[in-house]
Amino acid sequence: MHILDALLAFSAYFFIGVAMVVVFLFIYTKVTPHDEWQLIKDDNAAAALAVSGTLLGFVIPLSSAAINSVGILDYFIWGGVAFVVQLLIYAGVRLYMPTLGEKIANNSIAAGAFMGVFALAGGILNAACMTW
Repeated sequence: MHILDALLAFSAYFFIGVAMVVVFLFIYTKVTPHDEWQLIKDDNAAAALAVSGTLLGFVIPLSSAAINSVGILDYFIWGGVAFVVQLLIYAGVRLYMPTLGEKIANNSIAAGAFMGVFALAGGILNAACMTW
């Protein structure tokens, strides 16, 4: 019976994590002034770099939350923290570079990489801080 409990816990955490990622990407791409999905379909490397870094910047602390949480509610709360941190990082980069959306839409690799790396760095720091 122990293996069934473990599989149930794995399934719950995994599918909740996938759902949080989908919700995060949906909301994040609505917050940005450009259509990342269309830009990526159109072979825009800057958009791909920005979204990929942001996705990793969210998934890394979400993984840390799964490892360290004491239950599903705790997992949701720390997933929410990871979500807010990524939005704050995006806002901070936009303060520094107000034309970020325009630059990404125009396929500025520098702008996309800058956004992606900041999101990834913030996510790694966020994950490290989630070890209590």
